[in-house]
Amino acid sequence: MTMGNMSCLEMGRTERIRRKYYGRYVSGLAIVVILLLIVRAFKNGMIDWGIVGEFLTAESILVGLLKTIIMAPLAMLLGLVLGLVIALMRMSPNPVCSSFAVGYMWLFRGSPQLLQLFLWYNIALVFPTITIPYLFSMPTIQVMTPFVATLLGLGICQSAYTAEVFRAGIISVDKGQGEAAAALGMGGGLSMRRIILPQAMRAIVPPVGNEFIGMVKATSLASAIQYTEILNAAQRIYYVNNYVIELLIVATVWYLFIVSLLTIGQSFLERRIGRGFERR
Repeated sequence: MTMGNMSCLEMGRTERIRRKYYGRYVSGLAIVVILLLIVRAFKNGMIDWGIVGEFLTAESILVGLLKTIIMAPLAMLLGLVLGLVIALMRMSPNPVCSSFAVGYMWLFRGSPQLLQLFLWYNIALVFPTITIPYLFSMPTIQVMTPFVATLLGLGICQSAYTAEVFRAGIISVDKGQGEAAAALGMGGGLSMRRIILPQAMRAIVPPVGNEFIGMVKATSLASAIQYTEILNAAQRIYYVNNYVIELLIVATVWYLFIVSLLTIGQSFLERRIGRGFERR
């Protein structure tokens, strides 16, 4: 190879220069410093960590934990059932059903959850008695306990959001699937159960799982109407011993524990449902 060719090759080479990401370095350092400052504040703050450990497994806290674990799935189940019904009504060609569904979602998505809890808890002011002719009649105040008011308030409010999740999942399925089911002689209900909904579940499960996690945290609102969940149990204790931040940390630990378990379960369920789609 001649000297001329070598010089041409050397001129044609480009030196690879590593890019400097100064913004990443600065932001990463800032985050680390902030985290260290927060840890230092909690370490040096007026927090009795012995109290946190003592009340973490206190009987009243565990009772509140159990009631949270009971309430969240029940309210979510109510929200799922009503949400599916409202979604199907929303997609119905019947203008009365469709209009009712739109109004339902507008009403319950437009008012805060805490307000709805108060309304259900005080519904006896509007309907003093609950009467089913020839069967029974009972004062509403005896029926609308904190448990029932929480279940209805959270479940019905959730159904307005879940309805949109179901509707989005259903319309994500190709219309040809429904047409093929009809060609096989399946009715609308049968094709919805056997063909449409199973395929829509891949799009429905992630947001529903996220809503379920939100439901666990939303149960804390029920402390306002004296339903004894985790936060209410913690409040009852610190009203007596004045260890406010310690009991709030206890409640936080249990909420994080429940949410972590649900997050793992949601990931497993998503992988389970998505297996057939990934292969396809």
